[in-house]
Amino acid sequence: MEKVTVNASRTYDILIGGGLLDKAGAFIADAIKPRRAAVITDDNVDGFYGERLMKSLNAAGISAVKYVFPHGEASKCHRTLLGIYDFLAENGFTRSDFLIALGGGVVGDTVGFAAATYMRGIEFVQIPTSLLAQVDSSVGGKTAVDIAGGKNLVGAFYQPALVICDTDTLDTLTPEFYADGLGEVVKYGMIKSAELFDILSEKDIKANITDIVKRCVTIKAEVVQNDEREKGERMLLNFGHTLAHAIEKYYNYSGLTHGSAVSVGMSVFTHIAERRGMCLGGTAEKLDALLVKCGLPITDSAPMDELYRNSLGDKKHLSNGMNIVICSEIGKSAVVRMTEKEYEEFLNS
Repeated sequence: MEKVTVNASRTYDILIGGGLLDKAGAFIADAIKPRRAAVITDDNVDGFYGERLMKSLNAAGISAVKYVFPHGEASKCHRTLLGIYDFLAENGFTRSDFLIALGGGVVGDTVGFAAATYMRGIEFVQIPTSLLAQVDSSVGGKTAVDIAGGKNLVGAFYQPALVICDTDTLDTLTPEFYADGLGEVVKYGMIKSAELFDILSEKDIKANITDIVKRCVTIKAEVVQNDEREKGERMLLNFGHTLAHAIEKYYNYSGLTHGSAVSVGMSVFTHIAERRGMCLGGTAEKLDALLVKCGLPITDSAPMDELYRNSLGDKKHLSNGMNIVICSEIGKSAVVRMTEKEYEEFLNS
């Protein structure tokens, strides 16, 4: 088992390795004091891991109840959030209890926001079961739900008490959703680690997945420690996301998966940056080759003018411009400030 410690507004551990789910109760009991939990998950993940987690909690002396909601991005909304609040209230949950998010990014983001706001804050534990959630969304305390105006527009920074990444749970992912997580993995190589990029390009990814997850989590932990509330360095984690969120909104969150949209966003921005002299020649070609190896798309047919308009509803949009992330070469990135007009010209080029 590997361990990465995050020293943010609260200090917590991220545990990484195979076979951790059946020991989760013991890990949680060692990390926090509360002994009553609400396990919140979706109907897909519950079928695989719900009862195993409940059994592990019971063995560790933690009493637990379970709430299950429908899987998919459409559930990352206030309707689901209100259902969680009602469930907690009906079961008498207080600040002396805690929540467990068992599932992928939708579950983690939604449950995290519920934990941040129920009774103005209740402890929670992340048990991510998708690759995307293990390397990215479960770490760093960004929680949110979507609204009609855009993705993740209503949320809070709220750190978990513990993150448990059982890499064995990745074995039940479909190829599409495994690739979905690799979109975020490639992002880390592009923005911060040429060494990680080379590992992904040259080695068998699944055979090295524990090391890869640890490398990604370590990068994110360092960034979060330096900039927990996304005022500077943490913006680099948005590489590919400005266009990705616009694409997701264009398809009403039911077309490309998040990781696939990020893949397209990274490729498009890197090609444009290279043509405009903002990026080392050959970078886009290397990036595209890795994305294709990962089973990810590098283009999409959504019209750029609509993606531009959708981008203006993203969190990176400021009152007088846009912050976008550009990689000048593999492993090096920077936030570039543009006016809306400059950003429109950038996309159209």
